[in-house]
Amino acid sequence: MRKSSKLFAILSTAMFVTALGTAPCYAEEVTINFWHHYSEQSAENETLNNVLIPEFEKENPDIKVNAVSHEWSDLHEKILISAKSETLPDVARLDSAWVPEFEKMGILVPLNQEMDDYQEVADGLLESAMSTAQIGQDTYGLALNTNTKILFYNVKAFEDAGLLAPTTMDEFIEDCKKLAGENENGQQIWGYDEPALAGWNLCPFIWSMGGSITNEDQTKATGYLNSTETVNAIQTLADLYKEGAITGWNSGDIPMTDGFGTGRYAMIMDGPWKISEMEGSYPDFEYATAPMPEGEGGSHSVLGGEDISMFNTANKDAAWKFMKFMTGEFAQEEMAKCSQIPVNKATLESDTVKNADFAPFIEAIKSAESRPTVSCWSEIDSELATAVSAVMNEEKSAQDAMDELAEKVDDLLAEE
Repeated sequence: MRKSSKLFAILSTAMFVTALGTAPCYAEEVTINFWHHYSEQSAENETLNNVLIPEFEKENPDIKVNAVSHEWSDLHEKILISAKSETLPDVARLDSAWVPEFEKMGILVPLNQEMDDYQEVADGLLESAMSTAQIGQDTYGLALNTNTKILFYNVKAFEDAGLLAPTTMDEFIEDCKKLAGENENGQQIWGYDEPALAGWNLCPFIWSMGGSITNEDQTKATGYLNSTETVNAIQTLADLYKEGAITGWNSGDIPMTDGFGTGRYAMIMDGPWKISEMEGSYPDFEYATAPMPEGEGGSHSVLGGEDISMFNTANKDAAWKFMKFMTGEFAQEEMAKCSQIPVNKATLESDTVKNADFAPFIEAIKSAESRPTVSCWSEIDSELATAVSAVMNEEKSAQDAMDELAEKVDDLLAEE
């Protein structure tokens, strides 16, 4: 009787399961690999490992996250090597400038094509930051954190000169001239410091003065990079340099933080990291911040930051869940506590963000622009710095340099 009863029970259960059209199953644990370049000793890495990943795994008990920290440059090389050996991670935190390069290699997933709820997720993130992962009509990552540059100025120097923070490009140009000269010790001082002549440094001036690097489709530079507006932006900076009003990119120039903190540079333009640098090196120095001065093109700084992208060898369902978590309100606010500027729109309205040191950067991010999202950007950037250096050194006119550069960039874009 007992054997018959047991057999009847088994058969009944099997018939019931078959009737439902399902079969008993147990969730198989999945491990995804997440590569990033949060420094191992940083607050961000501690938050990732001790707060965010435990919370994600609690919410998704069938998914484990193996997070691996790399140095910034090492991560780039590691991905290139791993692509060849097909040992890529599922997800990575990428410098936004890397996304076009990896997209061209065919190793990133176009999220808008493959994730059903992509648009819903994207709509919750800053459009300006999301543009860094958009190539053509497709998007190859979610914005993870962002940054931009704003103006830092020496309060005492401005007060002594009877000046207010410049709000227009014309005011900025005049302030550079008025603030340059010598201090009471006979040392030369400059109105503004710009530490390099690459796209990160020049684009805010080009865009705000009405110029551009390429057309909107990022397929052509002639007519844009050598336009009247772009040439004028480069010539304006060259004129200020010739007059001794600005400096910073030459070998031997005073480093930005030291020059600003000692009063040798009256103005600089930099990102939110400058706040902690000044606090650590020159805690008693009084400075204030202001947006990028507005020109004919408006007020447009340059976007930096990182995106979180998925590789085409990934466990896509698990990877997508993790990407959505990392760009969700909880994770974004926790990282904001570590001075990472969030991209989640709801998080940007939180008290954590409103009271953060980086709060002055939030408005500038909304109108900031991304450098061209093309795989040849690093080559364009190098050529741009070389061309503008020739203008600064009076080896070429701004128009000639930009005409020649536009032709080179057209050739590079044609290979995209």
